[in-house]
Order: sequence, then structure tokens, then C-alpha cells
Amino acid sequence: MTRLADLAQPFADLLAQAPTPLGTLLAAHVAFAERLADDGQSDGARRLWHGEAGDAAAGFVADLKAAADGVPPLDGRDYGELLHTLMAPVAVRPAYGRHPRLAIWGPLEARLQHADRLVVGGLNEGSWPPEVAADPWMSRPMRLAFGLPPAERRIGLAAHDFAQAFCAPQVVLTRSARVEGTPAVPSRWLLRLDAVLAAGGLPDGAKALAPVDDWLAWHAALERPAGAEPGRAPEPRPPVAARPRRLWATAIETLMRDPYAVYARHVLGLEALPPIDADPGAADYGSIVHAALDAFLKAHRQGPLPADSLERLRQLGRASFARTLARPGVWAFWWPRFERVAAWFVAHETARRAGLSETWSEVEGELSFAAPAGAFTLLARADRIDRLADGTLAVIDYKTGAAPSAKEVAAGFAPQLPIEAAIAQRGGFPGIPGRPVGQLLYWRLKGGLPAGEERAAGDDPGRLAGQALAGVERLVGTFDDPQTPYRARPHPDKAPKYSDYLHLARVKEWAGGDDEEDD
Repeated sequence: MTRLADLAQPFADLLAQAPTPLGTLLAAHVAFAERLADDGQSDGARRLWHGEAGDAAAGFVADLKAAADGVPPLDGRDYGELLHTLMAPVAVRPAYGRHPRLAIWGPLEARLQHADRLVVGGLNEGSWPPEVAADPWMSRPMRLAFGLPPAERRIGLAAHDFAQAFCAPQVVLTRSARVEGTPAVPSRWLLRLDAVLAAGGLPDGAKALAPVDDWLAWHAALERPAGAEPGRAPEPRPPVAARPRRLWATAIETLMRDPYAVYARHVLGLEALPPIDADPGAADYGSIVHAALDAFLKAHRQGPLPADSLERLRQLGRASFARTLARPGVWAFWWPRFERVAAWFVAHETARRAGLSETWSEVEGELSFAAPAGAFTLLARADRIDRLADGTLAVIDYKTGAAPSAKEVAAGFAPQLPIEAAIAQRGGFPGIPGRPVGQLLYWRLKGGLPAGEERAAGDDPGRLAGQALAGVERLVGTFDDPQTPYRARPHPDKAPKYSDYLHLARVKEWAGGDDEEDD
């Protein structure tokens, strides 16, 4: 890295200066490229300008150097875009004479030479003959007055080239049935040949022009395997001793929807690394909002809220957003959403305090139970637990995205909140006495219009908590059987929207549904 920095320093310094002549930038760029190509054994210039690509690059640099004096000085940050734009149309063509019996000609070359067998390609309307574009500067009378040939002259020349090519001893006519996925129209020369053949008494002129052999099938056979065995979904069966004995409530949901992800994370110990210098995503926004609300509730656990609660929450929000507010997208999109969430939260919390005795935020708890392979510990981190005035508990989950439906909760595919309720009922959260749970609530803090909304996870929190715990016990018992595999996405319609382990499970090799395409 040190050597690369030293080699690039002169060119980098030039790019950082005030507007510089294009010729100077080009010379510094070429010098840097030649130094970079020097491997210590052969000269960098010899390696850089060698071969067909080197010839094309040398010609481009020579042309650009000749025209550089006509370009005004430009900023270094514009040099790369200018170079990319100018280099894009430059083609690297293979050297002639690669095959002694094969040559690729353009219309002019074919007009001047002869071959025993001539393959005429591109016989689509718009390619041969080419489209006649409207002249934006001169009308047809003006071209005639200036003595310029009509635009249709190119069509006549194309007809002449086609007629001359068609007179070769052996001719193969080809065209593309589709161009960029769109059906293409045959060239007018093919359509006229079809009409002439049909008028000459042939039953079907199109059949007369059809290929004798199925060449497209030959081409397809080059890449078609003799046989294909469809991929199979992975079904790892690790020994029971290697299977996890402690799982968070969120992992229980994953165990139901995508057991393979639990296997990869908790048995193999694989954890995805975040991208380097990645922009904050939806998960980061949720963490920031949770942190601000946690700090606010820890400062106001009991009693009515102070009059300046909204401003206090905004200050805590600024502290949570401190590392990301420097990014323009965060400031322009996330911060206004948080301000609306803060206003809704304070108003909703003020009204809620009348029936609230105490609140706890971001608390962790656990619950152990007996399983076939030994004790199993269930862990949970509750966003919020309230003790209501009637002595019951309310368990609340903040959602900055979509919240599970009551149907998903009842079916057991969103067990996190009911599991937290089961732990709370049994006193599994330190410092929170076990009491009946009277409310299971989702607070959706989306920051739109409305900024937030409260929705119950179900009508009977106690029943949901009992069902969730019983379901977890059955689930753990199932995976305590050494013959139970950790299948990948056993129910595609219930699969998680995102997983870090789709590539490891090779889902695209065996999944048959279109729903896998977006993952």
C-alpha cells in the first residue's frame, strides 16, 4: 500500500489542485500508469502499451493529446468522468488473420472482395437497411438546394450491397428474431425475396428461405447439459450436544421460519460482518429510536411527564443521532421522522401516565424449562414493560417497520411479544415482580402520517403467553430429536424477508417459487 501511495502521489496532487490543462493531467496519468505497470522485470511502458488493448489505448491517448489544447482547464474531479465518456466508444479489435479461412467484413470490405461462402448478418429492418434519421438542421428541400444527396441514398446503397453479396457462390442469410428481448422485423430484402419466391410458384416463400438445418438447436446444445439433477435443500442434522440450549425470543421466531439460519448462526457460529462504511439502514434507524426512547423512559419512570418533555426527548434524540446526522440522507429523511415520532410519543405517553404506576425500558429476562435433552433457557429483551394501576403488566414492543398481524401472533409465527409476556408473568425480568399480563401492545413508530399508532397483539394476552410457551417447549423438544433437520425455509410463505444465510443454504439452486427472487 505504501508503494502504491508513493506511485500515485504526483498524479493525486495534480488532481487536487486548481483547474489544470487537460494535457498536463493526461501526461501525469500516463506516467502514473506506466510506473504502476513496471513489475521490476520489464519496462512499464512496454507492458502497458503491449498487445491489442495497448494499441487501442495508445491510439486513444495520442488522439486525446492532439486535441487537448482545445479543451479549457478542468478540475481534477471532472477528469475521471471526462475520460470515461471519451473512452467508452473505443473498441479493442482483435488482430487480423486469426483464422486463415475466416474474415469479418463490413459492407465496404465485402463490396471490394469475394468469398466462396458469404454469411450476411443483421438482416433486420433498421439494421440493414439502416434507419433514415430526420435531419434536425436541414429539410429535404434545403439539402436539395445545397446539392447534398437525399437521406434515402443510404437505403439504395444498402440495397446495392445486399444484391452484390447475394450473388456470392454460396450465401447464408441470417437475422435476429429478437433484439434486446423485443421481436424484430425482417429486413425488406428478405420480405421481397419471400414475395418473389411465392410469385414464382413456390407454395410458401417463407419455407423456401427457412434454414435446412436447425442451427439454433445446435447452438443451444453447446451449453445444454446431457442431464441435470435439481438441487436439494440442505437438511443438516448436527448432534444434539451441538444444538443450542439458550436462544433469544427473536431466534425462536427464526427457528420456526428458517431453522437453517439458526443452525448457521448458533451451531456453526457464523455471523455476517457489516459492510465497510455502509450507509445507515432501517435497522440502524430502529436502534437509534430505541436508544432515545430508552434514555427518556429511564429518566421518567414514574409520575406525570414534565412540561418540557418533548424538548427533552428531542435532545436525547440528537444524542442518539449524533454519529449519523452528518450524513445528508439521515438529516433530510430520518430526523424529521424522529421529530414526528417524538411528538406522538410524548402526547401518547402523557395520556397513558394516568393509568400507569411504573415503567421499565430495555430490560432483559430469561426463563428455563425442562426439555428432552436437558434444561433449555429462553431469553428476551423487552423494549418496555409497564405496571398498570390495576396491578397487571403491559408488555410493549416498538416497531419502526411493519408490526406482525394478530393472525401471525395467534398462529405462533411472531412469538416474541407473547414470550416476553410469559417471562414477565413468571418474574423472569429482574426487578419486575411476576404479575398477570393485561396488555400486549405494538407501538408502530413510523414517523409518517400518523407518526405512530398503538395496536394490540391479541385479545387475551394470558392465553397468548401460555400458548407461546407451550409452543416453544414443543419446538425445542422437536429439535432435541437428533433426526430433526434444520431445514432452510420449510414454509416459503412464512419465510423471513431477509436472511444472512441464503447464499450458504444455496436457496436459488433448489427453490422453485418466484418469491425467492427478491431475497
